[in-house]
Amino acid sequence: MVFKRLLGSLGVGGPTVDTVLDPGAALPGGTLSGRVQLKGGSADFDIEHITLELVARVEAEHDDGESEGVVGFDRFTVGGGFRLAEGEQRSVPFSVTLPWETPVTELYGQHLGIVLGVRTELSVAGAKDKGDLDQLAVRPLPVQEAVLEALGQLGFGFNSADLEYGRIGGTGQQLPFYQEIELTPAPQYAHAVNEIELTFLAHPGGMEVVLEADKRGGFFSDGHDAVTRFTVGHDGVEYQDWNNLVDGWIRQLVEHRASYGSHAAYGHGASFADGHGHGHGEHHGHEGHHRSGPGVGTAVAAGAAGLAVGVVGGMVAAEVVDEVGDFFEGDEDDEG
Repeated sequence: MVFKRLLGSLGVGGPTVDTVLDPGAALPGGTLSGRVQLKGGSADFDIEHITLELVARVEAEHDDGESEGVVGFDRFTVGGGFRLAEGEQRSVPFSVTLPWETPVTELYGQHLGIVLGVRTELSVAGAKDKGDLDQLAVRPLPVQEAVLEALGQLGFGFNSADLEYGRIGGTGQQLPFYQEIELTPAPQYAHAVNEIELTFLAHPGGMEVVLEADKRGGFFSDGHDAVTRFTVGHDGVEYQDWNNLVDGWIRQLVEHRASYGSHAAYGHGASFADGHGHGHGEHHGHEGHHRSGPGVGTAVAAGAAGLAVGVVGGMVAAEVVDEVGDFFEGDEDDEG
């Protein structure tokens, strides 16, 4: 979607900005390209700089409750230093690189309820205004898709996805928030866990896979969370037995984390092409983490058909569509 807006700081007669992203979903760590289209106002204006900001709808936990807000997570200056003549139309192309940890918003074309945007800021003769906001679509990297596909084939179901403000201790996390994909357990693990939460932390050399199990409590013990992480590379995805590898991860998470606080090491890691899938047995705290019901991330309705992550094809929940629209329309109203 594209929004055209008069720059409020310049008043009537100022230039307008319309950012158009190239079609198709981008990849984490990949290229985002498009063009910023400017139309001159009723006089000449000096365009000092054109800046793109990546923004995300993020959930946060506080002492007095929970909230949602918009967090910027990268900025790029893509143009500027020219005069835009009265009534002139000019197109400024851009090509920028997304952060490797950019959240995934869709799987097989199905929206997951994650809301990302590209906000365009125009600085005109010392005045700055957020002139445009466009929705950003991001598809998973091949290794991310392989893990999700394996989970689906193993019988895990997709429940929801959201963005959590905070950091996962013991990881190489770079952004101030992380994506959490909540899965319903496969039948063979349903006796041991209520749900499993999955986080991808990609980087140029590979990816950390953080798995968290919300464990069921017994008669004499409370339920608790167990967290572990694994490392995989980007290469050789097509040669890996992902079902076997991912099932091994889940088994380690469930079986070797039977009691909270255990620091037992996890096996030897599974072979991954030229690299390895390494398991780490430490507990890693989630700073700012909370376990609420589905929020903005309420996403794919797997429904009675039991559609798993690997074969997502259900309907997008109506509230997700509404929330995505409200995010952009609300921003437009706030700035207009």
